[in-house]
Amino acid sequence: MLSWPVQDAKARFSEFLDACVSEGPQVVTRRGIETAVLVPIDDWRRLQVAARPSLKQLLLTDTARTDQLVPPRGKARRRPATRLE
Repeated sequence: MLSWPVQDAKARFSEFLDACVSEGPQVVTRRGIETAVLVPIDDWRRLQVAARPSLKQLLLTDTARTDQLVPPRGKARRRPATRLE
């Protein structure tokens, strides 16, 4: 990935966008710190599809969702018992 200082990305936005489309994701830096990434739309859509569903999406689905929210039996860790004296 090519890194662009924010001033260059702003001043040469068309070139920045063309580089993203032809070469892939482009990183934007501010004061030398990686701050943002410009990605081609096809990559973004692929990432969106691969992402886990949001809580809103889970709650609005018609299918059972308890298997995703409850850990399998015997897998949960328990706190050690404490004594009250």
